Amino acid sequence: MTTPPKRCPICGKPRSDAHKPFCSARCRDRDLMRWLEDGYALPGPPADAEEEGPD
Repeated sequence: MTTPPKRCPICGKPRSDAHKPFCSARCRDRDLMRWLEDGYALPGPPADAEEEGPD
């Protein structure tokens, strides 16, 4: 039984060894821009709750 080829998480094309886990520099850069523009979020408490301290 063979394992199906891994796919690029952005466009679904086969991955490139040079740009793992993406297929190209374009998809790698698109992913970076999503992070920089707050397109992704990690679960956690609201940011306002962290800024408040005991008064």
